[in-house]
Amino acid sequence: MSDTKNAEHTRDRHIPPVWAFEFHGHRCPFMPIGYRMGVLAMKALGVEHEADHGFFVFPELGEGHPQTCMMDGLQAATGATYGKVLIEKQFYGKLAATFYHPKHGAVRYALKPDFVDEMGKHEFFSYRKRGVEPSQIPAAVTDDLIAWVAKQPDEALFKVEPRPDFVFTPTKGSFNKALCSVCGEYVFERYLRQKDGKPVCIPCSGYGK
Repeated sequence: MSDTKNAEHTRDRHIPPVWAFEFHGHRCPFMPIGYRMGVLAMKALGVEHEADHGFFVFPELGEGHPQTCMMDGLQAATGATYGKVLIEKQFYGKLAATFYHPKHGAVRYALKPDFVDEMGKHEFFSYRKRGVEPSQIPAAVTDDLIAWVAKQPDEALFKVEPRPDFVFTPTKGSFNKALCSVCGEYVFERYLRQKDGKPVCIPCSGYGK
């Protein structure tokens, strides 16, 4: 296979499947960027799409900035989902994430400022800055940006840092639960509180989390 075809094949692996866009809800550049980041991180660590509970992702994004769409791409690529408690947002407001597997170590990927600046020149962002939702932006504008991103080499997008000292201990799972003495609903044990000597859930306790 020629170098050109090799490069095209590599890029194709970074393009999210149709179902990932459907899950995300709209087409935009940042979900595919998160997907690509996840694919590259799995390759760097030598791990596969996570079927169970062994691979963890720590996005550094926060709230109130649209680039958080990256997180849906991270989940789609890696299988490290919120439902499996494998992804934990750090609220740093940065376009980066650390990927960790207990047997394979950790690596951090961050978007390079030059790439972010160049991407920001595209017409897509003039719509977003005016408050136009991604699903309402003309498809040709969105698709043009998605295609431009896909053509950029990995080294143009990402700064990559091994994190040999990264340590994480996941919360141990438990099936133990009890009924709240006030509302009668089940509560898993680590979230139980005591009120008047009886087990209660957090909302019924009046305590903080």
